[in-house]
Amino acid sequence: MSIEHIGIGTKALGLTKAVNNSNFSMKTVLTLDPFNYVDLWLRRERKEEALHYWRQSRDFHRAAQGLPIESAPLVLYYCFMNAAKALLSAKGITFDPRHGVGPHRMRGPNSKVVLSNEGIGIRPNGIVPALAGYFNEPETRRNHSLEDVLYNLIYIHRTYCLSYPKRKERFLPLKNLAFCRDSISGNVRLLAEIVEGVDWNSYKTSLPTEVEPAMDGSPSVQSVSSIQWATASRPTDAELESLQRLNSELRRVFHYINGSHTLWYLKTSGSYEIRRSPLTLTLSAMHRLSEICRYKPSELRSFLDGQKNWLLSEFVAMAAPQFLDEIACEMTGHQIMIPNVRTPV
Repeated sequence: MSIEHIGIGTKALGLTKAVNNSNFSMKTVLTLDPFNYVDLWLRRERKEEALHYWRQSRDFHRAAQGLPIESAPLVLYYCFMNAAKALLSAKGITFDPRHGVGPHRMRGPNSKVVLSNEGIGIRPNGIVPALAGYFNEPETRRNHSLEDVLYNLIYIHRTYCLSYPKRKERFLPLKNLAFCRDSISGNVRLLAEIVEGVDWNSYKTSLPTEVEPAMDGSPSVQSVSSIQWATASRPTDAELESLQRLNSELRRVFHYINGSHTLWYLKTSGSYEIRRSPLTLTLSAMHRLSEICRYKPSELRSFLDGQKNWLLSEFVAMAAPQFLDEIACEMTGHQIMIPNVRTPV
């Protein structure tokens, strides 16, 4: 079997940050400010309603700068909510303007205030369920604890595992992700290598159904699903559409951390797994923290005075750049990067 990377001309193709309708033909966009780039894109595309929400999101983001953790979640939630509304509006999705998320009672009247009994409930209608519907999330449960939601977010996963040392690491670090073609059969699959120093054998037992160990026995994974391309570098429109669908399927379990270099991870299966998009989870978690800020400041103080204060601080600090990058890429379909390193065109 002879394997070759697929591409468009000299541009090699791999997973994209955008989940749906990725523009594989577009060159990588380098910008320090996704707000400005998306603003220009929305104006060019004549998405007036989405532009209104996006600019509100930008204003709330600016207002949140420098706020203490006791206040920042309230402003950040409205930043995130308006960014989500901009995405839904840009995609032509009708949504109920209600939040679509609220508290879920998990704590008894005399129970200790901890993240494991701080419940989040996703409602049938509103912005959060509309976002979940856009990503076609397979998760059927509507109620989650804040602790479990944070466990399922890659960008604070290391902080989470240091805060909860008995919890198993859920995300498998990867490198050299690429869509590759079998030159004999024409089958195209995603191939990804495991980063050195990882206990590969311990992860093998909890791989999601979307992937399997590579056939050559190396420490790497390949997608179970495949598509057909007639050639490796001259795709038809239909072949690019099939690649978009494969990318969407795989992005349910392949997550990334934003930065000048995109870091990819495979989300493994197991206990406490929530099969939802990081955008849905982040928006839901920030909404819950914003409600605690507004209505239960003493409860927020209990969290901040407790052993998990670092985890919450990291979530509030790191959620915005990650969330906004994911929204910007999803809205435009473009691969948006911070211009600190040279990236392939």
